[in-house]
Amino acid sequence: MKTIYIVRHAKSSWEYEGIEDIDRPLKKRGIKDAYIVAKALKKKIAKPDTFIASCANRALHTGIIFCNVLGFPMANLKINKSLYSFSDGYLVKTIRALDDAYDSAIVFSHDHGINDFVNSFGSEPIAHVPTCGVIGIQFDTEHWKNVKPGKTILKEFPRHHKK
Repeated sequence: MKTIYIVRHAKSSWEYEGIEDIDRPLKKRGIKDAYIVAKALKKKIAKPDTFIASCANRALHTGIIFCNVLGFPMANLKINKSLYSFSDGYLVKTIRALDDAYDSAIVFSHDHGINDFVNSFGSEPIAHVPTCGVIGIQFDTEHWKNVKPGKTILKEFPRHHKK
C-alpha cells in the first residue's frame, strides 16, 4: 500500500507589484489556514515519510508550516522545480518517481495539476480543491511507479475548521 497526500498551497497574496508569480508569498489568511489544516491533519494521519514542495514561494512556505506542525525536519523537505508547471503530468511523474522505501508522501503543489490528479487517481470526484486543501489517496501497490487510480481516503479543507 502507498499513500499520497496532495496539498494545494495556502492562499497567496497578489498585493505586491513587480514580483514574479513564482515569488508570490502567502497572505496572512494563508498562513493561518496552513496551521489550522496541518494541526487537523496531525490528529488524523501518521507523519508522511517524505515531504516534497514546488519551488514556488507559496507552496514552499505551506510545506514549511506543515513540516513544523507535523514534526518533519525542514532540512529534509525536498524542493521539486517541475511541480511549478501547473500540469498534472509533472505531479504524476513526481509521484511515480518516489522511492519505494517510502510508504507515504505529502506533496505541496498548485491548483490545476492537483484538481486533474485527484479526479484521475482518486475514487471521489472533487470539483475544486481549495487553497490549503489536502486530498489523501491510497494505492494498492508496492511500487510508486505502478500507481493507478486508487481510493480517496481523506479530504481536509480549511472550511471544515471555521465557524
